[in-house]
Formats: sequence, C-alpha cells, structure tokens
Amino acid sequence: MKIRKINVHLTEEEVDARIRELGAQISSDCGGEPLCLICILKGSIFFTCELAKRITAPVELDFMSVSSYGAGTSSSGSVEIRKDLDGSIEGKNVLLVEDIIDSGRTLHCLLDLLKKRNPKSLRLCTLLDKPDRRVVDVAVDYVGFEIPDQFVVGYGLDYDQKYRNLPYIGFVETEE
Repeated sequence: MKIRKINVHLTEEEVDARIRELGAQISSDCGGEPLCLICILKGSIFFTCELAKRITAPVELDFMSVSSYGAGTSSSGSVEIRKDLDGSIEGKNVLLVEDIIDSGRTLHCLLDLLKKRNPKSLRLCTLLDKPDRRVVDVAVDYVGFEIPDQFVVGYGLDYDQKYRNLPYIGFVETEE
C-alpha cells in the first residue's frame, strides 16, 4: 500500500477539545479517587499523555504492549503480551486507554485478562471507535470520536510506524 494523500478528518483543535471533555468526565466519575491509566503501546501514547494532563484525580501510569496473532491479517482475538504492566492493579481503579477500537477481539481478550488481576474497577476509554468493524461486543465507557470504517493515521496512529506524530487525525488515500 502506498499512501497518496492524507485528508484531515479531525483537526488538532477538535481532538484537544474532546480530550478536555473526556478528562472532565473521567475526573467527575472517579470522584477524586486515584486512577491507574494503562496505555496500550504504541498507538495510545499521545492520547494517554494528553488525557492524563486533564484528569484532576491522582493518576498513575503503566504501559502494556500487546499483539493479536493468528493466521492471515485479521486478529484472532488471542493476545500475546509483549510488555506487561510494571505493577499490580489489584484493588485499583483502572482505566484502559486505547487509540482505536475496531473488531474488538484483542481488546475483549485483554479486558478478560485484566479482570483476573482483581482491580477495584476497570473501565475503557478510546480516542476512536469504528463500530462498523465490531465483531465482538466490548463495553466502551468513554469514546472520543466515532469514525467510519476508513484507515486513519495521526495522533499516535500509524502506517508502517510512520505518521504517528501528525497533530491531527486523517483518512488515508492510497494508490493501487
């Protein structure tokens, strides 16, 4: 796939405004209790950092890197943990932060895994949601933006490790 053009779908200002709204909502919902944010690497790093700055409760950050594997290019829903959490989440209020949710397979498996670690609460926040691609139901507590089923880059989302640093989210046009 060769990228021909990237069309801005969500400007930096739109993304920033929505993250501020999410931060206020999450702050209100957690009632000042400490919150452990789990950033799913690599795509969620930009969103997680900006979100953390806008949450008024005490925030702890931890990171996971996961990969789904199986035959072909589609997710099997099985999760290979490439980098696990540094600390325990037992008894903590946890917010799993994702950049984008599409099929839901990998995330469903990851949420089941984290529930077994006995957090006090476990919620899910995503910057982007592609409900048209959903194969497995996943309860999403906080959604930044619902988007159509198109390939996007920017604000942490990449194509072949490129374009993560774009300050906006853009739809990709490709050449055949």
